[in-house]
Amino acid sequence: MTLLPERETTMKQVAQNYKSGELAVLDVPPPSCAPGGVLVRSLYSLISTGTELMKVGEARLSMVGKARARPDQVKKVLDSVVQQGAVNTYKKVMNKLDSYTPLGYSLCGVVVEVGKGAEEFSVGQLVAAAGNEFALHAEYNWIPVNLCVPVPDGVPAEQAAFSTVGAIAMHGVRQSEVQLGDTAVVIGLGLVGQLVVRLLVAAGVRVFGIDTVDDRCRMAEKAGAIACSSADEAGIATLERALLGASNGLGADHVLLAAGGNSNGPVETAARLARDRARIVDIGKTKLDLPWNAYYDKELDVRFSRSYGPGRYDDRYELEGIDYPAGYVRWTERRNLECFIDLIAREQIDVSSLVARIFPIADATEVYQQLSTGALPGVGFLFEYPDSGPLPQAIPQPAQQPVRPERTTTGTAGKVRLGFVGAGNYASSMLLPHLAKNEDAALAHVATNKSLSAANAQRRFGFENISTDADAVLTDDSLDAVFVVTRHSSHADLTCRALEQGKAVFVEKPLALTAADVDRIVAVVDATGNDRLMVGFNRRFAPLLTDLRSRYGDPGGGSSLRYLVNAGRLDSSSWYLDQDREGTRFAGEGGHFIDTLSWWLDSLPTEVYAMPGPDAGDVTVNLRYENGSTGTISYVSGGNARFPKETIDITGGGRNARFDNFQKASLWTGRRPATRKARGGTDKGQRHELERFVAAVRSGGPMPISFDSLIATTRATIAVDRSLASGRPEPV
Repeated sequence: MTLLPERETTMKQVAQNYKSGELAVLDVPPPSCAPGGVLVRSLYSLISTGTELMKVGEARLSMVGKARARPDQVKKVLDSVVQQGAVNTYKKVMNKLDSYTPLGYSLCGVVVEVGKGAEEFSVGQLVAAAGNEFALHAEYNWIPVNLCVPVPDGVPAEQAAFSTVGAIAMHGVRQSEVQLGDTAVVIGLGLVGQLVVRLLVAAGVRVFGIDTVDDRCRMAEKAGAIACSSADEAGIATLERALLGASNGLGADHVLLAAGGNSNGPVETAARLARDRARIVDIGKTKLDLPWNAYYDKELDVRFSRSYGPGRYDDRYELEGIDYPAGYVRWTERRNLECFIDLIAREQIDVSSLVARIFPIADATEVYQQLSTGALPGVGFLFEYPDSGPLPQAIPQPAQQPVRPERTTTGTAGKVRLGFVGAGNYASSMLLPHLAKNEDAALAHVATNKSLSAANAQRRFGFENISTDADAVLTDDSLDAVFVVTRHSSHADLTCRALEQGKAVFVEKPLALTAADVDRIVAVVDATGNDRLMVGFNRRFAPLLTDLRSRYGDPGGGSSLRYLVNAGRLDSSSWYLDQDREGTRFAGEGGHFIDTLSWWLDSLPTEVYAMPGPDAGDVTVNLRYENGSTGTISYVSGGNARFPKETIDITGGGRNARFDNFQKASLWTGRRPATRKARGGTDKGQRHELERFVAAVRSGGPMPISFDSLIATTRATIAVDRSLASGRPEPV
């Protein structure tokens, strides 16, 4: 059910194209209310004049400038070129760059819908919200429970919108471990710096400040700072004299860096003003080329303040709502938000004086332009949102009944009408570009969790309809086929629901993560008669590999195959690491390799024996097939990032073949190998598998991979984890 007014099928959201630097206020579908959080109608959202303007400025750099700004990403791109090929890497990089990305991370609004597990909130409640993926400059946002706090009566909504930036400042102050009577210097008196000053004053600390803008210095002094000065030599010397006088010649107990930019001046000034063994806390993103002698002589304690506090960047905390016990982690990011709001409510901190201007969300593009040029004085700027009127009553939607399909040619003007649930980087770089060029396919409907993802898919590929509700696609009677391109844990359920609606289904691997989910899919096919299912096992459609198999001939029984997968290390932020929810890494990817072996042998696996490797997630899998052949998959992550990702060796019947990462294929049948190389870049078969799938849906003919093969591959993949646990061979 929904509490959104029926007239609001779209909402306003501020976004930027990272490739071109273009800023826009887009009309996008409002997000759905997922479990574990609340749907919030924004009243005010705060512009971060530091973080956001840095992001806006970076997006306006040339491609060379962007590369210089993110050398860590450049290294990843170069590694990807070696493993994936230049063309595929270019597609993925351009897909990420040429997309609208959101801005904003601090707001106040009204709860309009409560998801399961978020019942501590209620409809109509005023809340403050945080998160650069959630509390966006948009009319509606879905907020997980640990990034949302109630706003006490009497706190103006425009002040509560400061809560996230307030929590950032508060965590920085906590990292400094200030005590009553301490002396602190705040370098950088922008929005975060101003809030740091106010928090320190409220904590009984004697505060000094430095900034390049005189008005900001005066603002901090009005908030309780003893003295503030400019960042030039004369200003720092004046401040130093005042600081030494106030601290009996000791210097600052704490220096908090709230400045940004590429100057090393802030860290050098910090060492100059700090007392012996003082604490230096970095809150902003500033250059930190520490002068060794100065920091060594005073034995300065350098600390970092990571965003809003403990819980930040931890998906279990932020997305799953799992709190840290207060006895072990007293001040989490949510408790920092609550504390800051409480200080406003008790009038122990004033943020009203920081509000420089409030602008309607429709003017966002012009506002950012003025802020970038310095045309707007001040530090606190807010967007306000139009009043949507009274909240409507929730209206339950009737359940949809399963429909038994008929295998007939469908589609408007002979085209197969396709719907997508999910349109992430893989779908947008490896699937949708091919489908958009397919004359027999029409991209009709896409639903994504995030509003901008749907808008990006429509802008780039021409979808007729977009939404943030998977049910809208699954129940769309105009569709012939549904693509499920979401996170692994959702595949089986979405596949079953789409099959029950009579749709043909293309689901990205894996089809399922558990034996129970496989049984459910089989039961749905039996009950509905709809076996129009395809899994994205694209390797068997790769031209160089199909050519090699054709040259090799019938493998017959008794063949032996060895598949080496140089999987590489996962990024620490990868959702693949969430094994409890998304399954093991091999469970997610291993079906590709098992399917390839099964296709080559034209046989189904019957037994799996798996052994763990030296690194977490590594596994060696031995498979036995119905025709007596065997296969071995070595899935390892500890290799060199520049070594090819996939190599296959085939032996049997007096023949050998070797397949090198979709670049080269060699066959030994006589005295010398016959070798062929890929033309036009790395081709892993996505275009060909999509052509086959669309043709099958259009004609009503057989799916490109048999249902029995899909199920056998999925059961074999699941059996790998079972064998690892039991330490013995497991039947498929």
